[in-house]
Amino acid sequence: MTSCDLPATGPTGTTLPGASLSATGVEQPALAYAGDVSPAQAFQWWQSGDAVLVDVRTDAEREWVGFVPGAIALPWKTWPGMALNPDFEQRIQALVPAGKKVLFLCRSGVRSVAAAQCADRLGFAAYNILEGFEGDADQEGHRGNKGGWRHHGLPWQQR
Repeated sequence: MTSCDLPATGPTGTTLPGASLSATGVEQPALAYAGDVSPAQAFQWWQSGDAVLVDVRTDAEREWVGFVPGAIALPWKTWPGMALNPDFEQRIQALVPAGKKVLFLCRSGVRSVAAAQCADRLGFAAYNILEGFEGDADQEGHRGNKGGWRHHGLPWQQR
């Protein structure tokens, strides 16, 4: 068992018991990782060079739904089957320079929370990007209309 085999402790966007909002607008969880940030805050940190953006969605999701140009593609789980990526720990340690914040992006915030928790255990200042790439589903079950990286007009492409 590696330090990243543990499941996420809570859903994204939900303030964990004991959590607080910092003066900078970063939600500080009671435990497990550095915090949750809005897509806009994540983009600002990434563009300023203060952070590395890691997209933990599957390769299939990035191909079919879209991707963020310049983000590191490192799946938390692999398709098909959604098994934990056995190379995640090794690759995140190799890809993220010391002293950089790590911003994790997935579809809705479950995998990115788990990845942030893992990276925190590895010694990184790890953040979950709230709303994910696609945002929450609307009343009709469609994503992309209620929040998310794409909805906020941040850079993305589709093949």
